[in-house]
Amino acid sequence: MLSIRTPCDLPSSEPWSNLLSTRERLDRLNERNPLPEGTLAVGTGLLLNGFTTYAFLVLAARALGTEQYAPLSVLWALVFLVGPGLYLPLEQETSRALADRMARGLGGGPLVRRAMLLGLGLTLIPLVATLAANGLILEHLLDDQFMLFVAFALSLVSFAVVYLARGVLSGMNRFRSYATYMGAEGTGRLLVCIVLMVLGVSSPGPFGLAVALTPLVGIAIAMRGQHGLVEPGPESPWSELSAAILSLLAGSLLAQLLVNAGPLTVELLAKPSEEAAAGRFLAGVIVARIPLFLFQAVQAALLPKLSALAGAGELGEFRNGLGKLLRVVVAIGVIATLGAFAVGPWALRLFFGPEFDLTRQDLGLLALGSAAYMMSIAMAQALIALSGHLRVASGWLAGIVGFVVVAALGHELFLRVELGLLAGSALAALTMGLQLVGQLRRGAIMTRSGIIEALHDLPMEP
Repeated sequence: MLSIRTPCDLPSSEPWSNLLSTRERLDRLNERNPLPEGTLAVGTGLLLNGFTTYAFLVLAARALGTEQYAPLSVLWALVFLVGPGLYLPLEQETSRALADRMARGLGGGPLVRRAMLLGLGLTLIPLVATLAANGLILEHLLDDQFMLFVAFALSLVSFAVVYLARGVLSGMNRFRSYATYMGAEGTGRLLVCIVLMVLGVSSPGPFGLAVALTPLVGIAIAMRGQHGLVEPGPESPWSELSAAILSLLAGSLLAQLLVNAGPLTVELLAKPSEEAAAGRFLAGVIVARIPLFLFQAVQAALLPKLSALAGAGELGEFRNGLGKLLRVVVAIGVIATLGAFAVGPWALRLFFGPEFDLTRQDLGLLALGSAAYMMSIAMAQALIALSGHLRVASGWLAGIVGFVVVAALGHELFLRVELGLLAGSALAALTMGLQLVGQLRRGAIMTRSGIIEALHDLPMEP
């Protein structure tokens, strides 16, 4: 029997499951669910952020050329490995705990301050490690571009601030402001890129600083006019915020490592004569992953409906809804793979320039790997909603192992990485899919907190 545990449930003495129809139960839950109200706004923000992100990467490539774009592409992969990998769990747990307090009529000020301390700890450790390893990072990853190293260090601080603020906004049902952040951050980064192009900047450092600092501009705009975010309330023990933080952290880091492994691996494996390879590879990844943002819009619309079905105890309908999501993933994946194989090389040259050239095979494999990754994300969200955090982490770990094994066996640089990404994503999807089927067969318990965390578990960048 599928049930939902939430502090704002109806009293157990009320036999509401017998008195209300399924539709009435869904309506009752929708009134109490803190998430769906801003879903459309968040979906719009996602699309705007996706468009401006692609525009930034395309224009930066045009301004820099293949060789100078290569270290920027590595910075991009590093930033979106470490940033969301570390701080998305902070956002998820902050949002979950604040939503729980709001449901009980409790102020969230002590919780927010506790989250700030957790964010500080999550920042200091990687920041110290980054500064200590500056020589290795500069030499082997960033092509001795010191300004890019500064940008990476600054991004650790800016992402900690931003993801904490996002968790507060979503936990307090401020979804319009949440969507404003996504639009403002992407738009600000694009505007800085255009200014740099007009000024004729041809080194990657300033573009890297734009990646690191514009999130702060976006969150400052989103926070304008916001009041009552730190209301007095009962003290917050660590257990209120960190119940699933380790499992979420492991899953988040492994997921981001898998999705960002391509450019980093190409940079590490490239020969001296292939110094532009990482930039060309990232350009191919960007084109192949365009459907990922369409997928996110579908998720933003469908997942709250799944949460309502779960709360109404409709296990069969929940399975049907999840099945619809998976069918959409398959459809998008098939279309994207065929499209990448058919017109991918032409689109790549059109957007990035003639020097960014990959084969039909390269782009088709990248698109197929992205489709498998989308399937993995869908499985992960369903498992998180069912409180299967450890299962998600084990699935992403299996994916990383698959990537490493396959990428280590090949000889041709791009092909071995492309096959590794495909194998890793497919293995992650298979592992989590089998665990999800088993959990549903055993009788699932879906919690409101799990749904909140699942709705935050979206890949925001290419």
